[in-house]
Amino acid sequence: MKKILCVVLMLCLLMTAALAEQAPSLNWEAVEPILAAGNVAGQFYTFDEIAVKIWLPEGMNAVELTEEDKANGYIGYFMPDDESAAVAVMYVDLNGMSLEEYAQYLASEADVTEIEMATVNGFPCVTYKLPAQDSVSITFTTEAGYALEVTCTPASVENAELVWGAVVASIQAV
Repeated sequence: MKKILCVVLMLCLLMTAALAEQAPSLNWEAVEPILAAGNVAGQFYTFDEIAVKIWLPEGMNAVELTEEDKANGYIGYFMPDDESAAVAVMYVDLNGMSLEEYAQYLASEADVTEIEMATVNGFPCVTYKLPAQDSVSITFTTEAGYALEVTCTPASVENAELVWGAVVASIQAV
């Protein structure tokens, strides 16, 4: 229990330091040793169709996507057996919007809070929360006007910042 508390405190400290800057920057190299020190296990999942990999905590299992899910842009959905959490990965058409335009669009939505521009593993992105859905999301845009969006829920449970922070900090090209 002390190790987990130490990991949570260290990740909160890292995130607080990152948020104190104008454009927060996270990278996997900073988070990986914290997870190892706290014995937080997980593994990377690679999305070959978009050449991206994401670390997922142990126990998050891939859910088989329906054709409708795929048509709606889902390329991955993960949940533990008890369905108490989820990580959704989508690749969607933003009709050519830039990252800044997408952040402005999010700011106009009533249910979106804590919108921040950031950099994760060298890639510009926007992070935000959806309190009504108890989720946190991160979005990267591509030159083709598409977006890779990762949403993690629930955002309010104990250790959520640690686990979802690690998921977000792990997103990287392969």
